[in-house]
Amino acid sequence: MNFQVTVLKVLVSYPDGFAAMEDIKRDMAILATSGRDWAERTKRLAARVPDLDIFSQGLIERMNGGWRITDKGRAVLETMEARPAPARATELPDVRPVDEPTPATTPSPMPSIAPVRRIRKRSRRDAIRRRQAAAS
Repeated sequence: MNFQVTVLKVLVSYPDGFAAMEDIKRDMAILATSGRDWAERTKRLAARVPDLDIFSQGLIERMNGGWRITDKGRAVLETMEARPAPARATELPDVRPVDEPTPATTPSPMPSIAPVRRIRKRSRRDAIRRRQAAAS
């Protein structure tokens, strides 16, 4: 798993791009144990920006016990996730006989960070309930 790509992906999943260190650690632990798909995906994304350094390039900023993704960080992440441009119209398409099967070129689906968001929301609800119970 590529640490820096994972940090960018975790931070961009928060509405304002800011996450406390505890949240970042928890989300990264979930993704790190989610299987090889996530590790392979982060390696592919990192390969698109070989000199990636989220700290020295100003892609995230440290503040108030957490990290926030910057606009530049969002732009770099979008660049890494951008699909390759389609083939130019001047190139001839691959023509095969009707009875010849085409090779599977569709990549396997990548794991979503939706489970992380669900867990994070559940944790926030639990924290609110604990605070309310303690206040009464």
